Amino acid sequence: MAPDLIGCYLIKNNFQKGLLKGIIVETEAYSQEEEACHGFKKLTDSNKVLFGKPGRFYIYKSYGIHHCLNVVTDRENFASGVLIRSVYIPNRNERTASGPGLVTRIFDINEKFNSLEILDNNQCWISSSDQLIEKKDLVQTTRIGISKAKNIKWRWYLKNSRSISKREKGDKNPDLKNFLPSTK
Repeated sequence: MAPDLIGCYLIKNNFQKGLLKGIIVETEAYSQEEEACHGFKKLTDSNKVLFGKPGRFYIYKSYGIHHCLNVVTDRENFASGVLIRSVYIPNRNERTASGPGLVTRIFDINEKFNSLEILDNNQCWISSSDQLIEKKDLVQTTRIGISKAKNIKWRWYLKNSRSISKREKGDKNPDLKNFLPSTK
């Protein structure tokens, strides 16, 4: 599911200000079968959404500071999800939402969105795009910012994006003119 979310839109209704819309350009996957997942040891009050119905947002605080936006995937009673690491927002600085804490800060996402269905609401949702993203357009690499299960290659990012939180070693930032998608 993680590579499939790349190229989709993250949309937030800011009601008085209108919609904030960006393209998901970096994701990471987690599964209860590996130690970096919040559901690795057991179901708790704080991670129960991750064990719940797929297609919902799972929001948690990283280090008690930054909220992180995840999509619950796979099946009920099995903790698995995809972290939205970076989003490209047209007409803004390319680094505006280039990390999970920046994504939630810019989109004003917090624990109130925990358990919200990703499609059936008018506050914050994910929508598919008309842009074709092929496997050759993605870089698959190890996850970052974790201390356990570090060698699992469950992070994907759009190679042509300049909005990535951290590029794979040796992967140079593309020219600005090579990635200017629209969000129409």
